[in-house]
Amino acid sequence: MEQLSFFSPSRAAARLVVYVTLTLVLLPVQAAALLLHLPLRRSLPRWYHRQCARILGFRIERYGEPSQKHPTLFVSNHASYLDVAILGALLPASFVAKSEVSNWPFFGTLARLQRTVFIERVPRKAVAHRDEMTRRLEASDDLILFPEGTSDDGNRVLPFKSALFSVAEKRPHGEALTIQPVSIAYTKLDGMPMGRYLRPFFAWYGDMELASHMWTAVGLGTVTVEVTFHPSVSIDDFPSRKALAQHCQETVAQSVSESLTGRHSIPPAARPRRLPGRRKKTQEEEDAESEAA
Repeated sequence: MEQLSFFSPSRAAARLVVYVTLTLVLLPVQAAALLLHLPLRRSLPRWYHRQCARILGFRIERYGEPSQKHPTLFVSNHASYLDVAILGALLPASFVAKSEVSNWPFFGTLARLQRTVFIERVPRKAVAHRDEMTRRLEASDDLILFPEGTSDDGNRVLPFKSALFSVAEKRPHGEALTIQPVSIAYTKLDGMPMGRYLRPFFAWYGDMELASHMWTAVGLGTVTVEVTFHPSVSIDDFPSRKALAQHCQETVAQSVSESLTGRHSIPPAARPRRLPGRRKKTQEEEDAESEAA
């Protein structure tokens, strides 16, 4: 870490102090909203993650449109615990996470307050976990799944585990479940392309220590993250669950590769939306500017 001349300890400290302060203030608010079943329990996490992304120095560029159908199962590649803030800022959805996360200090509490579905990735537990996910989907809750089963190094996408797509065979409200592949790529640092050397400072995998990794990541400047929402599919579009998983993996892997090499293909009708971003100008404001010019 000491080799990074552009790492700023003061920046890291300032960001973490604001982040922790905001989190501690909102923890009891979200807990009360859950206890009283208030609508705020669904909307507060997204607002919170938007603020966290801003505080921690992430500039989110969104491509494509998130599914507006509820429920939707969003399936994404997974490079880091930071993905939670990025995707949480864009989607009013709950995450599906491995059961170990529930026992993590601090982050486990945050996960429970966001109504995360915890699963043990062992065959004998598969049916129970599928039923819990189905129950949430039947309630029209959107879920975010990381089907790689672990985090990757940010430079590639690991194979998607077809077993984690078992819930796709369920039919909430009598209809095939909507599944939307999502790709996330950490592409730039302070506006400059981020290469293989820098990406591991944001991707978290292997036996990396969480605290030191986060300290470095939030002290390195402003990070551009590209998030792409691909066309939605369902189990009815494929001959098997395995074929569905393979399609999602190939779609996400190709998009991540394009983002990392600066070849992101954007459909003519779609434009990247940056979060946080500026308010869109009204027609009256645009007309006034034209007259002034």
